[in-house]
Amino acid sequence: MKLHNISFNNLGRRKGKMIFLVLGLFIGIATIVTLMSITESMTHDIEDRLDQYGANIVMVPRSDNLALSYGGITMGGVNYQTIEFDEEKIPEIRTIENSKNLGLVAPKVLGAAKVRGKDVLLMGVNFEIEMQLKNWWHFEGAPPASPNELLIGSQTAVTYDLAVGDTLDIKGDDYTVTAILKPTGSSEDGIIVGDLHTFQNILGKEGKVSMVEIQAFCRDCPITELTLQISEKFPEAKVTGLRQAMMSKMQTVEMFKTFSYGIAVLVIFIGSLLVFVTMMGSVNERTREIGIFRAIGFRRGHVMQIILLEAMVVGLIGGLLGYLGGNAIAWVSLPLVVKSSSFAGLNYNLGGVSLLLAVALSLIASLYPAQKASKLDPSEALRAL
Repeated sequence: MKLHNISFNNLGRRKGKMIFLVLGLFIGIATIVTLMSITESMTHDIEDRLDQYGANIVMVPRSDNLALSYGGITMGGVNYQTIEFDEEKIPEIRTIENSKNLGLVAPKVLGAAKVRGKDVLLMGVNFEIEMQLKNWWHFEGAPPASPNELLIGSQTAVTYDLAVGDTLDIKGDDYTVTAILKPTGSSEDGIIVGDLHTFQNILGKEGKVSMVEIQAFCRDCPITELTLQISEKFPEAKVTGLRQAMMSKMQTVEMFKTFSYGIAVLVIFIGSLLVFVTMMGSVNERTREIGIFRAIGFRRGHVMQIILLEAMVVGLIGGLLGYLGGNAIAWVSLPLVVKSSSFAGLNYNLGGVSLLLAVALSLIASLYPAQKASKLDPSEALRAL
């Protein structure tokens, strides 16, 4: 009879103990998989929510500024000439070493103009990119789709008494208001947003860009490295990473991961202890059987192989069921833990780790019982008959 047949027969004859071992591993692995799956889903949800806040890297022309202040009172400052970017050079941003971490790149032109006798800030953008970058914008109407259409800030709309569908004369040309931005509480409330190239012509800044907003929210984005690499490409620029958003993201993600890892270690310890105690009990109960094996010529290595093979089979079954069960629990419980969050899906790498962990856990916990069984003196074992 082959050794693996003996192992399988033992498992079949001791169904109760096998179910108990599988159940212990199932609970341990399922708990770990559930926590990891929920953490991964929450991480994706956090990143998606943070992405809604727009750019996290801002590139503006570098300028000398002399601040005039004394005793905490600022009297303004003196700005020297600012040289704006050439629009044709902006694509070079995507040639940096970490270009794979870059998302949207949104160039803008800014300038003041007199409209109906009042000064107002004009901002020219590429609307296709800007609407993706500022997907948290809410407005009345539809976003501009042609060069002669405008998006108006809420305060500007009140100042000029504008509504969706009205026309506005800017430098002798009529433009249609297709959208009015709802109040944001920021400088965007007091601007007029139009097509990038149209506003470049209006402001006399053909081919120039006043600033660039860059979106790089992604898992483990190296924000500091990205800003340095962009600065090397554009030495005349001041590149700033919005660290507050980045740090908030990383701290939140790390908090979830640390919690999950802590629980995982505790569960692994309990599972190992459970397998160890059960296998020790099984070896003690099988003294007669092991003595017979040794008496008929089985070597110590053969006895250890029989017990460890049983442990490996139990580990495989427990790991597979734990992985499937953990994902099912995560899928059901995630909406209860985080409202409006969605399950990230099956992580097959986590599945492979779960199987390896369950098998390793079962083998390590069974190693001492197997060694003890292999060292049994056949004469003492047979004397117990």
